Amino acid sequence: MKKLNLLFIGIFSMSTIYAQDITDALRYSQSEIQGTARYRALSGAFGALGGDMSAVSANPAGSAVFSQSHASFTLSNVDTENNTRYFNGLGTSNESNFDINQGGAVFVFASKNSSPWRKFTVGIAYERTNNYDDNWFAFGTNTNNQSIDLYFLDYADGVRLGDISLLEGELIEDAYRDIGDVFGFVHQQAFLGYQAFILEPDADDDDNTTYFSNLANGDFEQDYSYFATGYNGKITFNVATQYEDNLYLGLNLNSHFINYERSTLLFEDNANAGSQINFIEFENNLSTVGSGFSFQLGGILKLSTEFRVGLTYDSPTWYNIEEETTQFIDSNLADSDIGFIADIVNVYPRYKLQTPAKITGSLAYVFNKQGLISFDYSIKDYSKTEFRPTSDAFFADQNSIIANTLTSAATYRLGGEYKVKQFSFRGGYRFEESPYANGFTVGDLTGYSLGLGYSFGNTKLDITYDGWNRTNETPLYNVGLTDTAVIDRTNSNLTLSLSFNI
Repeated sequence: MKKLNLLFIGIFSMSTIYAQDITDALRYSQSEIQGTARYRALSGAFGALGGDMSAVSANPAGSAVFSQSHASFTLSNVDTENNTRYFNGLGTSNESNFDINQGGAVFVFASKNSSPWRKFTVGIAYERTNNYDDNWFAFGTNTNNQSIDLYFLDYADGVRLGDISLLEGELIEDAYRDIGDVFGFVHQQAFLGYQAFILEPDADDDDNTTYFSNLANGDFEQDYSYFATGYNGKITFNVATQYEDNLYLGLNLNSHFINYERSTLLFEDNANAGSQINFIEFENNLSTVGSGFSFQLGGILKLSTEFRVGLTYDSPTWYNIEEETTQFIDSNLADSDIGFIADIVNVYPRYKLQTPAKITGSLAYVFNKQGLISFDYSIKDYSKTEFRPTSDAFFADQNSIIANTLTSAATYRLGGEYKVKQFSFRGGYRFEESPYANGFTVGDLTGYSLGLGYSFGNTKLDITYDGWNRTNETPLYNVGLTDTAVIDRTNSNLTLSLSFNI
């Protein structure tokens, strides 16, 4: 029975159309220190301080610390350098871009009576929470007998030959589209491997479900490129209040948005004796848009003139995400018409993603209105990340992988500031634990920051340099060809902010 006669199977097996995995879940669950130059200069250790537009994003009670209405705007230049090791190959790449990454205002309304509620504030702010611009490449001789054929063999295992075969007179691009519509991503990958002659069925029978490779064992020359662009941002609506002299309470309602594009390209060659396939080119392109919602609750308490404590709860973010993909494959035995597959856009149904909640505790010591030291501790359990609906069999499998692979991760942030007349000198340090239970697929992050501010009275100009280092061991693919590229990543940022009282 041919694939088109099995349309009803595709209708009642919609879970098979998805292609999301743990890397997608983690990408949208993590955030980076963005925002004003002052906030970044203290490495984001602002949970007990307030009085800064980005501090409001860290703890919504922070807007009530302002004594008068305030606004700020921020520009930043981001530079990322990746040094990559893959078997005997060493690669270096660099990505630099300029962004408007923050803007917002808080409006202060002081009480006009003897109420213990001294003031109320409302605010709105835009902030980028993550920058996805990145590129790296890995090349070398794979001596583990790992070829891209393993990717296609893995997906083809259990797939009927009749479901990935061309009908009489059928164009290869039409077959690729129909297989995607009826069966989904898994069958499409098996189809690509079969039609590029990378795979052969064990039996020439429509009901065959086992395959072997046309590549012989040996070494493989592999050249892999990764290019990504985009960002994750949010618009925050804030309300806060001050109760008597020492207590500040606040609420943030956050509207999130995702814009992400990624392209990967693999060239593989081999000269192994008996190998019918000596060359493979495989390209994947992904385009993602999404929107989401979250909220934050926070409080700041002045224990004394000098000591302050803060507590913030960040809810999960509930995302709705849409994806489109295109693919291209070629080999030395592939039909020339296989190139037309690249013109087919796979549009996946919208899916939901729930990221984990976060709790942050903060301490600050302010001395003589001349300086301060601040510390934040956050905990976030990445294993609680979930694709939804959880009743979907595919999503249930992915959620199980996430629960068994990711773990709770703590973040430590320390910052300080000292004022000399109109100048403010700042510095900070942060350490973020790996979200992976193994500790190395995504490694620990170590960051640092230095900043300088100048006050003109009602207007302030701040500049900050900050950077971080992290080492990842990234598999080229999550299926089949899972050999890892070791990426030493260094991120550097130069941030300039203008803030003023309204």
